[in-house]
Amino acid sequence: MTMKKIEAASPEVQSANLVADNVAQLMALFPELVTEGPKGPAVNLDVLKALVGDATVTDAEEKYGLNWHGKRTARQLALTPSTGTLRPCSDESVDWDTTKNLMIEGDNLEVLKLLQKSYAGKVKLAYLDPPYNTGKDFVYPDSFRDSIQNYLELTGQVEGGRKISSNTEASGRFHTDWLNMMLPRLKLTRALLRRDGVVFISIDDRELTNLRMVANEVFGEENFVATVSVVNNMKGRNDKKHVAACHEYVVIYAGPAFRSNGLPLTDEQKAAFKYADDKGNKYALRDLRKRGGPDKREDRPNMYFPIFWDEKSGSCSLERKAPTDTEIYPLRGDGSEGCWRWGIDKVKAHLDWLHPKRSSRSGRLDVEHRLYLDASIAVDDDDGDDEEDEGAIERTSKPKSVWLGGELSSDSGKRALKEFELGDVFDFPKSIDFLRTCILLGTSGDDIVMDLFAGSGATAQAVMQQNAIDSQPRRFICVQLPEPLDPSDKAQKAGASLCDKLKKPRNIAELTKERIRRAAAKVKAENPLFGGDFGFRVFKLDSSNIRAWNPAADGMAQTLLAHAEHLLPGRTDDDVLAELLLKLGLDLCVPTQARAVAGKQLRSVAGGVLIACLDPQIQASDVEPLAQGIIAWHKELTPAGDTTCVFRDSAFADDVAKTNMAAILEQNGIANVRSL
Repeated sequence: MTMKKIEAASPEVQSANLVADNVAQLMALFPELVTEGPKGPAVNLDVLKALVGDATVTDAEEKYGLNWHGKRTARQLALTPSTGTLRPCSDESVDWDTTKNLMIEGDNLEVLKLLQKSYAGKVKLAYLDPPYNTGKDFVYPDSFRDSIQNYLELTGQVEGGRKISSNTEASGRFHTDWLNMMLPRLKLTRALLRRDGVVFISIDDRELTNLRMVANEVFGEENFVATVSVVNNMKGRNDKKHVAACHEYVVIYAGPAFRSNGLPLTDEQKAAFKYADDKGNKYALRDLRKRGGPDKREDRPNMYFPIFWDEKSGSCSLERKAPTDTEIYPLRGDGSEGCWRWGIDKVKAHLDWLHPKRSSRSGRLDVEHRLYLDASIAVDDDDGDDEEDEGAIERTSKPKSVWLGGELSSDSGKRALKEFELGDVFDFPKSIDFLRTCILLGTSGDDIVMDLFAGSGATAQAVMQQNAIDSQPRRFICVQLPEPLDPSDKAQKAGASLCDKLKKPRNIAELTKERIRRAAAKVKAENPLFGGDFGFRVFKLDSSNIRAWNPAADGMAQTLLAHAEHLLPGRTDDDVLAELLLKLGLDLCVPTQARAVAGKQLRSVAGGVLIACLDPQIQASDVEPLAQGIIAWHKELTPAGDTTCVFRDSAFADDVAKTNMAAILEQNGIANVRSL
C-alpha cells in the first residue's frame, strides 16, 4: 500500500472540473456520444445530430440568441478550474466555532469556482447586485493567465498595482465588457442553485434587455419568473434625458421545483377576513367562479356543472332536492359559459363553505367560497392558480410586479448604512426591507442565501433581521472583492479613514465585514430573546497552499531543495485544512475536533469524514502509536461515509515510514490515505 501524494496539478487541488462533469453526464445518458479525442474524452457532433435529428443541431451564424465578441471566451472562463484556495481568518470572524455564515473576501468568479464541490445544488437563494453599466470602471479581474496572481495584483496585494480598463460608451465595448463579466458568473451561480432555488438580479435600464437574453440562455426561458419594477427614488434621478428615472428592476429566475412563500398579509388585507365560523376561525369570501384565462367552459369542461341552492335553508347541493332550488352555473360577465375553480369532488366535500350571492349589476346569482386566514385550513384550487401556502400558520399574498414604498428606497438603504458610520462609498445601497422581501419570498428554515456582490453587507443584515423576526436559522454567504479605497476621493475618504481607525487595509471588503459585525450587534440587541446565529467566518481568496512545480532553468538544484517542502511557507494547518474541505466537497462551516495522539495533533472534520495530521515531523517510531490512535478515534467517531486521512508529505522520516502508515491504516478500514 502506497500513500497517494497530492500535488499542485492533482485533481484534488483544483476546483470542480465542470467540463469533465458535463462529459460524464452526457456519457451516462448517451454512452455512444462520447469518443476519444486528442485531449481525452470528446463529444461526437455527428452522433449528436443522429440522436436529436439534424434539424435541431446548428452552428450557423444566423440563429436566435444574444451574441457578442468574447462570448465563447467568457463561457470557457466559467469552465476553467481554479487553482486557488480560501484561507481562514478566525481573528476577523465572529463566533468562529459555532457560526454557519460566511464572508468571503475575493473575486467572486474564482470564489464561485472554489465553492462548486462544497455547495453545488445547495444554495436556495442567490442575490446579484452587479455593477451597473454606467460607463464607469468596474473592477473584476477576468483573465486566462494566472487568475489568482492577476487578482492579487489588481487588488494591490502584491506588487503590480491596480489595473483597471475604462468602460465608456465611446469605447466600442460598452455592452461587451459587461456581458463578458456577467456570463461566467451567472453560469457558475446556476450550478450552485438547488432545484427549488431562486435567483434575484438587480439591474437598471442600460442592461436590462441584455441581462434577460443572457439569463434566458443560462437559466432557461421557461424558468423566468418576473421582471419586477422597484420604485426606489420617488424624486427621480436626473441622470437621463427627458425622463427622471425613479425605479430599477429585479429580474427573477427560479428552478423547476421552486415554490414561492408569498408575502405576509398587510393589516388592510387581514381586515378582509371579517367572517368567522363556529370555531372562531376567520375567513373571507372569494369567487368560486374562475376569473382570468383560462376561464371558459371549453378550457375546463369538467369544471362546468350546476350548484343548487335552497334559499330557505341557505344550503347548497350538487343535486336538486326541491322544486324551488335555484340552479347556479359558472357564467362569465358577458353571460357566456365559464368554469368553477374547484372540481366536483372538492365542491361536494366543502358544500358548507359555499355562499351564494346576487350580483348587484346583473342580478344573476354567483357562488363564493370561504378562504381561511389560517392557511392550514385550505383547499387547493383545481385550476392550479393557488395562492395558498400549505402548512403555513397564516395565509400569504402573491407579490405584485411593482414594489413601491419608502422602506424600499435607496434613501432607506443609505439611512441604514449611515447608522454604522461607514461613509458614502456605496452610492445606491439596497434597503433592508427590499432584501427581506426577496428573502421572504424564496427561503425558510436553514436555507442558504448567497450574495455575490456583497458591497455594503446589506444582505447579511437582512438575513439576520428576518431570522430574528420569524425565528428561522437561514444562513448567508457573502462575497466581496477587496477593491482598494482611495482616501483622496471625496466619496471614499470616510471609508478609508474608518479602515485606518480599525487598523485594517483600505478596501471595500473591510467595510463589508465591519457593517456585518455592527449590524449583528444591533439586531442581537434589539432581539434579546432570539438565540440565532449572529456570527460569520471570514475566508480570503489566495493561491493554493500546495507549491506548484516551477523549476528555474539556471538553478535546478536550488529549485529541488525549495520543493522538498510541498506547502508554501507561512501557510498554517488551518489554511491547509480549509483547502482540504473545499477539495473534498465539505461545508466550510462543518464542525471540527482536535485530539493529541502520540504527541501529534489530529484534526477530525465532519465526524471523521476527514482526519488530518499536519505535524511537521513523523519519525519511524511514531508510526505505530500514531496509526493506532487514528484507528481508535475513527472507530469512536463512526463516520457515515468513507474517511480520508491526510498527512504532510515532508513530515515522514523516509518512504518506509510513509508506506507503513498507509499499510496499517488500510488494514483497519481507512483506504483513502493522502499526503501533501
